[in-house]
Amino acid sequence: MPTSAPTDIDRDLTFLLAQAAHALQTELTAGLAALGISPRGHCVLHRALPGDLTQSQLAELCNLDKTTMVVTIDELEREGLAERRPSSTDRRARIIAVTDAGKDITERGQAIVTRIHGDVLATLPGAERQAFVDALVHLVDGRLATPAQCEKPVRRRAPRTP
Repeated sequence: MPTSAPTDIDRDLTFLLAQAAHALQTELTAGLAALGISPRGHCVLHRALPGDLTQSQLAELCNLDKTTMVVTIDELEREGLAERRPSSTDRRARIIAVTDAGKDITERGQAIVTRIHGDVLATLPGAERQAFVDALVHLVDGRLATPAQCEKPVRRRAPRTP
């Protein structure tokens, strides 16, 4: 029985998305290392910039579990990039405020992130760039927005920083 080359639709979507995510995360980690910050730390600072977000809200926006979020905020506080402040509406909650040093690092980090994202997307033909991003947004906001319930949920590992 003859075998034919796999078509694009036959490729392993899980592998392709995981490989792309890993390569991009690794490149971002290397790029942001010059600033002494991880992609995770940059995400938290970037999302916290507008202000008045609690630690829990930021964890959700950055897709971090509770423990990883605590460790990340501890690191950012130690570096003088963010600080926990009491919430004016919920005495149990803490608002994450970005310090002036954190704002500077976030701005410089965002330039690195934007450059890397641009470099990656530039490898696609011009007409496909926006379609690719739109398709990913459609998947993440739609069909892949909520993980399926399963007996043994897949644990998301935080990226390791050197």
